[in-house]
Parts: sequence; C-alpha cells; structure tokens
Amino acid sequence: MTSVFEGIKPPTVLQVVPALETGGAERTAVDIARALVEAGAKALVASRGGRMVAELEAAGATHIELAVHSKNPVVMALNVERLTRLAAKHGADIIHARSRAPAWSALAAARRLHLPFVTTYHNKVHESPRLKVFYNSVMTRGAVVIANSHFTAERIRKVHGEDRARIVTVPRGIDMARFNPARIGPERVKAMRLSWRVAEDDTVFLLPARLTRWKGQTVALEALAKLKNMSDAPFRLVLVGDAQGRDAYEAELATMISRLGLQDHARLAGHCEAMEEAYAAADFVIAPSLEAEPFGRTPVEAQAMGRPPIVADHGGARETVITAEEDAPTGWRVPPGDDVALAGAMLEALLLDPQSRAEMAARGKAHVAAHFSLTAMAAATLKIYAGLMRQKPE
Repeated sequence: MTSVFEGIKPPTVLQVVPALETGGAERTAVDIARALVEAGAKALVASRGGRMVAELEAAGATHIELAVHSKNPVVMALNVERLTRLAAKHGADIIHARSRAPAWSALAAARRLHLPFVTTYHNKVHESPRLKVFYNSVMTRGAVVIANSHFTAERIRKVHGEDRARIVTVPRGIDMARFNPARIGPERVKAMRLSWRVAEDDTVFLLPARLTRWKGQTVALEALAKLKNMSDAPFRLVLVGDAQGRDAYEAELATMISRLGLQDHARLAGHCEAMEEAYAAADFVIAPSLEAEPFGRTPVEAQAMGRPPIVADHGGARETVITAEEDAPTGWRVPPGDDVALAGAMLEALLLDPQSRAEMAARGKAHVAAHFSLTAMAAATLKIYAGLMRQKPE
C-alpha cells in the first residue's frame, strides 16, 4: 500500500493539548499520534499529563510533560521558550495545537522556528464577548485550520471570517475495531450491568458525559420522570461520567433523582474507562446536550456499537444521526432542552420491535463505518501533514 508520505521525509509532528485525561481533543491527539507512528513518522505530544499517557506511549509516541494547560500569561510566555526548545530538540517539522491556551504559545514557537502551524477547532465557536472571540482566534491562525464538523467550519467562517481555502473539515473518527459489539462477550456485559444494579430484562438508556449542566443530565431526568408515567416497561437511565470536581452539581442530580422518585430508575455510575463495554451493556444512548456540540462523539460511538442514539437536534449531531424524516433512520433527534420530546423519543425506542431495532442498529453501524471511522480521520489528517511537508522549502 502506498504511504501518504511517499517521496517525502515522514514528519515529526508535535501536538499540543492541555492534558491527556479524557475528552475529544485528547482522544484525537492519541489517535493521530498512533497513526503517525504506524505511517513511519514520529509523534510527540506535549501536555500536563493524565490517564491517557500510558496509551499514548504504548502506541510508540513520546509524551513531554509541560504546563501547557495554564492560562496564566506568565506561564504561557514561558511556554513559548519551552516549546521552541522542545520542537528544536526533537526536530519537529509541524506543530499542531488542539486547544486555545497552548495554541498561543505553540503559535509563537512555530513562528520562531519557521514551522507550519496547524490547529484543530474542537470547541464551541463563541461570537461574544469580543475578548473571548479574540482569545479563540488563535485557533484560526494555522496554515491549515481543521474543523471537526461542517457545523464547526461554518461557525468559524461566520465568527472569524476566515479564508475557506484554509479551513478543512475532518470529522472526528472512532476506532471501529474497538467500538465493535462483537468484541464484547456476554460475561463483560453482565458484569457491567451488575455494577449498575440493573436487571437482565431492564431496557437501559445510557447517558455518557462528564457531569456538567450543559450536557443535559437534568433534562434527561425530567424526561425519565415523564416516561415513568407513560410506560410500565422496566427501564433504567444510567448516567456515566466524571464530576471532575463539580461536586455540587453531582449532589444536585442525586437530590433530583430522589425528588422525582427515580431511585429505582436512575443511576449515577461515575467515571467509566471501558466505554465500549458500557455501550454494549446499554440498549439505547442519549445525548441531550443543551448547547450545540461541535461534533459530539457519543452518538457516533453508540451507532458503531449498534446502540441507536437519541440526541439534541443541533450542532454536529445533525451530521451524525439520521432520522426517519430524512432517510432510513439510525436514531432520533429532539429539540434541545425539551424533556417532553425526549420522553416521547425514549418511549418510541421502548416500543421498537426486535427486528426494527436490529435494522436501525445495522444502519447506524454502516453509517459510521462509511463516514466517521478512525481510518478516514487519520488518512485525512496525515494527508494535510504531507501537503505541508511538500510545501516546505528544501
């Protein structure tokens, strides 16, 4: 097979990301580092560290611990020198920033070394206040600006007015080998459901997201309370996600479960490392975000695992979930913040017969394989790197 770097030197790419704990930017940084190594290139990642470092290093990449997460102007200024030295020491050919605070330092380092600077706009594109728009504008200053969805690309153009030629849409990709229901044996599914304290015949709705208000956990609980009055079927909502220090919000959710009488219907399950097992142990997945997700990997991972998603109808989800109104459906989209509509979609899911559910699951897996695979994302990103290497002066 022809390498994307055929005829040129495989590059050394320095990715800069605040941390390697959890999240879309972090996941993509690790995935692209692995793809670089597999293509014969060298992958460096600078971050403050985290639980994903071991995976990164196991893939053959090099991690350098730096306080690039800091928004302190003094630390950011010092990071310019640190990143410059780091890039020079390792012979970096390209610097790729995946978040705003480290991007300012990375941009200055790239300019010092006359290296191509690439950004990926993972986050929400804010249009106010002006200071925030300026702060975020660093993500549009790359030689190539990667948008993780068409929604994000259009928001960049609207807010920052950037040259369309520099913006390239590369949808987030997921590892179809990892998110493959055939890999998860029944004993692992049973163990996961046991940890959630759900019965064998319970229909499980999974909401996987860090515990923060905009992810819509309160809307999901309100919908669950309505669903309880609409159906006698046995069902459970499992909220999987780390509070990340938001203890007051976690306590609020626990209180809400009690107030709505959902003690037998809702579970706060905490952080989960094995998300593919969590999806396999669920029947349906919900992503009721109150704010538009720039991409939103949850609906894509859910479909890859054959678990039809119910999502808020805005942002990247409009590109990843097909509804009955558009074509053969792979899931449902409901108005953001509408607990009544969410309950209605959950009821429709409960009432699906086994054949219809299996057909929806098969369509979802095929949809993701065709448009949102890790292979496609990695190929598109490495092609961008190769193009920049070919433009470099000899």
